[in-house]
Amino acid sequence: MDKLTIEREYLARGYMAVAGVDEVGRGPLAGPVVCAAVILPLGEERRIVGIDDSKKLSAKKREALAEQIKEVARAYSIAEVDEGIIDKINILQATRLGMKRAVESLSLPPDFVLTDGNMTLDISVPQRSIVKGDALVASIGAASILAKVYRDALMAKYAIHYPFYGFERNAGYGTREHIEAIREHGICEIHRKTFITKFWDGKPSAPSENT
Repeated sequence: MDKLTIEREYLARGYMAVAGVDEVGRGPLAGPVVCAAVILPLGEERRIVGIDDSKKLSAKKREALAEQIKEVARAYSIAEVDEGIIDKINILQATRLGMKRAVESLSLPPDFVLTDGNMTLDISVPQRSIVKGDALVASIGAASILAKVYRDALMAKYAIHYPFYGFERNAGYGTREHIEAIREHGICEIHRKTFITKFWDGKPSAPSENT
C-alpha cells in the first residue's frame, strides 16, 4: 500500500491538513515519553522515501530521515511528558497528554489527526487510530522517527549526568545492565518510580555527575 494513501483519502474528503501522531518511550524505566506530530506534503515531488516504523530503521537512517522530515514537512512538533507526570497519572494518560500537546503545538492547525495503535485523544478535531500505523501511514511513521531521534539524543545527554545506567545504550529501557545498576546505585532523578518497584529497594537517588 502507498503510505500516503490514507492522507490522500482524507484530502479527497476535504481535509487539507492531516497530521500523523506517534510516541516513543512508553516502556522505559527512566526518562520522558516523547510524542511527535507531523503534517506531510502529499505531492509526489516532495515525497520522502524510506519512512517506516522507527524501530525498523537503523540509527543512521532514522537521523537522516528526521532531518529530511523537518525540512519537507508542512508542520511538525515534538512534546515530552516527564517521569514525574508519568508516575502521577500513569503512562497511558501521559502518552495521551503528550500526543495532545504535540497536536496542539503544530504551527499549522490540523483538521484531521491519525494516531498509531488504539489511542483516543482529547482534541477538538476528528481523529482515527490505525493499528501499526507507524509502518503503514507516512505521517505517523514520520512522527515516530522524529520522536525516536529526539528521545535517543535526550537520553544520551542524560547519560553524561547519570553515568551508572548506560542510558546512551539502553535509552532508559530495562536491560540487565540498567537493572543491575539500579540495584547497586539506587535510582536517579529521571527514573519512573512506578516502573521499578520490583527491583528497587528504596535506596536514595544516585547523585548527578554535576553534584
